[in-house]
Amino acid sequence: MTARMPNPAVVAGPDLMPALLTVAGAAKSCGVPETTLNLVYLRVSQINGSSWNVNKHAADLKAAGESDERIGTVAAWRNTAYFTPAERAALALAEAATRLSDRADAVSDEVWDEAAKHYSEQQLAGLLIATGLSNFWHRLMPTTRQPA
Repeated sequence: MTARMPNPAVVAGPDLMPALLTVAGAAKSCGVPETTLNLVYLRVSQINGSSWNVNKHAADLKAAGESDERIGTVAAWRNTAYFTPAERAALALAEAATRLSDRADAVSDEVWDEAAKHYSEQQLAGLLIATGLSNFWHRLMPTTRQPA
């Protein structure tokens, strides 16, 4: 695959990439474990079919010492024993917030309430910001065919 153009966040000008990195840093500072955020980033990348992002977040998890079993089964997290209840709640929330048009009640009370059992409001905000930012990147990378 050949990219249609360089990364749009770089092409847009010198202010955009630092701003996006600041948003990512703000999400990271909300108290959600970094591993959980990386699991969310990987899952959202899988849903959106972004090879560049799937590759990046799988590599980030591997570099952080995550097992091949956990990394390799993120797409099937509901059917494995590799994830904690808190990670499951974060993954469910990220999936629902990514697939907004898949159901009438995009983020059900059940999904929200389960996440709220495990995370404070500030942490929920961090999860939502991380999910939204991840989805933003998935509008840029596949559209411009950024290769992994």
